[in-house]
Amino acid sequence: MDESIWDAVRASRGWLDAANGTGQAELTCRILKLTEEAGEAAGAWIGVLGQNPRKGVTHTREDVAAELADVVFTALVAIESLGLDARSVVAECASKVRARTS
Repeated sequence: MDESIWDAVRASRGWLDAANGTGQAELTCRILKLTEEAGEAAGAWIGVLGQNPRKGVTHTREDVAAELADVVFTALVAIESLGLDARSVVAECASKVRARTS
């Protein structure tokens, strides 16, 4: 990933740390934020499908992709908030996936 992404992740963690602290309650909220973001991605996909007859088609695939990107970014910030290097954690995950799919 582009270095600017990792810089933004670290900057976001620092900003949250300064604004909200680093206690267990804050860490819990950062992890729970993933659920909120995933729900927004699900809602956008429902909007693509037009599944809600009252609303019809309300979103595009680009909207879904943007929401999924929010999920990814939020997860990276949560990993950093655990005191771990998100880049290393993601690289290890990718390595496991590659091993399963090779």
